[in-house]
Amino acid sequence: MYMIMLLQNKDKVANILFDMPKKKYFTPNEKKILRRYLIWCYKTTKESLDRVERYFTQLHVDGYLFDQLSHSLEYRSAKSSLEYKALVDNFQNYMQNKEENVLKKKFFDQKLGLLNSDYQYLRNRFASLEKAIGHFLGKKELAVIERLYEEEMTRRILEAKEHS
Repeated sequence: MYMIMLLQNKDKVANILFDMPKKKYFTPNEKKILRRYLIWCYKTTKESLDRVERYFTQLHVDGYLFDQLSHSLEYRSAKSSLEYKALVDNFQNYMQNKEENVLKKKFFDQKLGLLNSDYQYLRNRFASLEKAIGHFLGKKELAVIERLYEEEMTRRILEAKEHS
């Protein structure tokens, strides 16, 4: 019943929220809650954005690796096993498939440079979150949160068992 009333009065609710006076002072407890919420928003948005961005950076590394492998003595040698050459060639196919898949996640129309709406939203949301963190917590705290995020992501990679 309450949800129905809320939906029927959504414009009034939105106006109440947007018309709230801006607080100039937050209690210590409110600051803690704000910080936790902003960290959560940062983490979840950054993870979603990184799910797309990481493939582009991986492609740079993969390209370097393929260049090294395809120019290796073992690959170029007539005595090299066909299985080894097939593994290197399959790696190139893997790279091409990865690139095709990630381009769809980032671009609506790559030729025109039009971004996919989901990606554009994530990018803009993340930029807004960085500004919000600076506004509510200060620029130094943004650097702290960035460092905490990187440390957590690195810890997860090092402790991951699914790729071992």
